[in-house]
Amino acid sequence: MNWLKIATVAAFAVWPGIALAKEAVSCGGAAMLGGAQLNCSHVEPQAPPQFCTYSWALHTPAGDQKIVEGTFMLPPGASNVTVYQGSGFDSALSDPIVICRGSK
Repeated sequence: MNWLKIATVAAFAVWPGIALAKEAVSCGGAAMLGGAQLNCSHVEPQAPPQFCTYSWALHTPAGDQKIVEGTFMLPPGASNVTVYQGSGFDSALSDPIVICRGSK
């Protein structure tokens, strides 16, 4: 079993640039008191505008699950932008998943 650990560490050590890039967007969301909100900020001044998609599993008071999805664009300097706001949710079933890429 040690050979597997050694091989895994060696593979990650030589993988080029796997986690060296800085994130250009920072997001946070919460669902409580009947509503849900996802806010994001563009946090890397040198990065281009970011085109992002999100997906979030939310729970309704009736016991159902609802997946909310969408896209948004964040220009450099944008701070605390509400990218999703909805009602009818009592909790989050997952953290929001936000994937962004720079646009030129």
